[in-house]
Amino acid sequence: MARIAGVNLPTNKRVMIALRYIYGIGPTNAVEICERVGIAANRRVNQLTEDEIVRIRETIDRDYTVEGDLRREVAMNIKRLMDLGCYKGLRHRKGLPVHGQRTHTNARTRKGPSKPIAGKKKVTK
Repeated sequence: MARIAGVNLPTNKRVMIALRYIYGIGPTNAVEICERVGIAANRRVNQLTEDEIVRIRETIDRDYTVEGDLRREVAMNIKRLMDLGCYKGLRHRKGLPVHGQRTHTNARTRKGPSKPIAGKKKVTK
């Protein structure tokens, strides 16, 4: 089992897919890392040598912000917006969608489960 950036990579998946389990590495970065290290696209994690795992680990540590550092950076950016009191910060503070989505219907992911309104009765026809 390969452990990179504090994440255990699944052993029987292809390397490009397994690297995506690391927070901050998506499809493009995974392909780029494999090209830099010189790993074929169809290799699986359990076929990697220790030397290749070390090279992947060094490449990620040197060139990418991942896992805890990236999470901290994102949280600090959101906190900065909230402290500034700008529109995006206010939306984060209220727990509403930030990127201009409608909230009259939908937006349940950000707003949470619907709350009943006191005194309002359903109209029956």
